[in-house]
Amino acid sequence: MRMRKKRHGAERLQNCAEFLAPDREITKEDALAPFVNKKGEVHLEIGCGKGAFAVKNAASRPEINFYAMEKVENVIINALEKAMARRDEVKNNLRFICGHAEELEEMFAEHSISVIYLNFSDPWPKKGHHRRRLTAPDRLETYKKLLVPGGKIIQKTDNVELFEYSVEEYQNAGLRVEFATTDLHNSERAAENITTEYEENFMREGKPICCVIVSTEE
Repeated sequence: MRMRKKRHGAERLQNCAEFLAPDREITKEDALAPFVNKKGEVHLEIGCGKGAFAVKNAASRPEINFYAMEKVENVIINALEKAMARRDEVKNNLRFICGHAEELEEMFAEHSISVIYLNFSDPWPKKGHHRRRLTAPDRLETYKKLLVPGGKIIQKTDNVELFEYSVEEYQNAGLRVEFATTDLHNSERAAENITTEYEENFMREGKPICCVIVSTEE
């Protein structure tokens, strides 16, 4: 079912335009272009949804520059409005991209990103659809190009099958597994975890969250 257009969507998007990333030609030339801190790391969330994780992350870590990507315009409007609600905290280090993961190499140069976040991505459960997963081999090759030496991918999911598939594909791609758990909230990394909207719902249901952190060669 197609998502219904948000009422006054274009106007709402324009009201938050300061949080939209500049044209891809600019970010490809310099990923730091829209940010105040020209020496900070660049982190990228792919599939940011309604933006809770991106906004909380940017507000709590002002030294890091964050991009948050979402392909659905109706959804990214919510994320942008969350950022506007905390404008003074995140205006210098958070920008949103309305786009698809397959376009990443058009947006960013090689070795320009320090961390990629994959939070509760679509598991595409049918075997014939696995190539659409954000951890499919072709996607991982793109991430490896974009990440700096020693750069990280941090993935969270409630889907154990996707978690197991992803860990295997990371290893096949030559990425080093630094941390992996099927119960993040009862792990040693629970205290530093920043939650997403989906994650908070799963927590209320008592559902365990899988997490894996991998890195490229330094």
